[in-house]
Amino acid sequence: MFYDVYVALCKNKGISLSRAADEIGLSNSTVTKWKKTGATPSGETLAKVAAYFGVSVDDLIGEVQPETEMKDQLIAFYGKVKNHLTEDDIDDIMASMRVKAERNKRKGTGV
Repeated sequence: MFYDVYVALCKNKGISLSRAADEIGLSNSTVTKWKKTGATPSGETLAKVAAYFGVSVDDLIGEVQPETEMKDQLIAFYGKVKNHLTEDDIDDIMASMRVKAERNKRKGTGV
């Protein structure tokens, strides 16, 4: 669900959901809608969210790889920055990746 990705991005940036929404130019009710309905934003809003967090729109809604491959990539990434990530950070990243994979699986596009 998009909302879960948004939450993970906010957490990784160390910013509240409402502050991020405000800085992106969105209302708190928009974020609430994502949470309650599972809605994915329109293209323009996706572009704003992606730009704000420094990720691509594909990163927000794109297909993801099988979890074992994701974990291998995370471990490779972790190796490069291991002094800067906590175990909680790694858990958050994996949780976000699992959410995206599950969403794609429900859509029939994932593994």
